[in-house]
Amino acid sequence: QVQLVESGGGLVQPGGSLTLSCAASVVFFSRYTMGWYRQAPGKQRELVARISGGGSTNYADSVKGRFTISKDNAKKTVYLQMNSLKPEDTAVYYCNAVIGRDYWGQGTQVTISS
Repeated sequence: QVQLVESGGGLVQPGGSLTLSCAASVVFFSRYTMGWYRQAPGKQRELVARISGGGSTNYADSVKGRFTISKDNAKKTVYLQMNSLKPEDTAVYYCNAVIGRDYWGQGTQVTISS
């Protein structure tokens, strides 16, 4: 059974930074594509960033240059470093793993407000 546990959300002022973590209980973690999605109130869930098993990354246009996705295969953890945060980044952030199908974490709230 695949389990994804996110942590690191919180309340931050505009311009601030946060790092989200997602610990995965999965064998052969290094093989899989991992990603971060977010869902703001009243909006559809959207891709934020994704990293392949080989380490290739892609980002939503809205976060390019501000967010960085990375992973530690030994710790089976994927990270999302978020800098220069804006109020429009406010959302519940979900960790995603593609292992035959999509698996999701429970989500962590990120609120950007002064």
